[in-house]
Amino acid sequence: MPKKKKVKEKLKKKEKKINRWLYWTPRVLGIVYILFLTIFSLDVFEGNYGFWGTALGLFMHNIPSMILLIVLIISWKHELVGAIAYPLAGLIYIVMLLMNPKLEWYMLAWTVQIAGPAFLAGILFFINWKKKRQKA
Repeated sequence: MPKKKKVKEKLKKKEKKINRWLYWTPRVLGIVYILFLTIFSLDVFEGNYGFWGTALGLFMHNIPSMILLIVLIISWKHELVGAIAYPLAGLIYIVMLLMNPKLEWYMLAWTVQIAGPAFLAGILFFINWKKKRQKA
């Protein structure tokens, strides 16, 4: 009997670890993804736009990051929002890239780097949401 109890305790600990990992991974990935997208806005400092032109350019470049930050804040409590919004953001990027008339073959590799983390975060949010529903 004591052996079965130890095995159950080990399984519960392992499941708790997995649940903690599953809870934090999409959130941390979302933060890192937003920071990654924000880095692309730094090219606005290369031009000679003046203060207000640079500020406007920085704002315009960071609109997707701000939207994803709002989505992440909502997704922190409601995982289904992140499960829908992050893959949708990745899909929007892919569609916009494919609509580019100057599309080159190497640009398709960008989709893995830019849309891939969004899809991964969305999948992890979905798995987390599904696990949460099963417990209830």
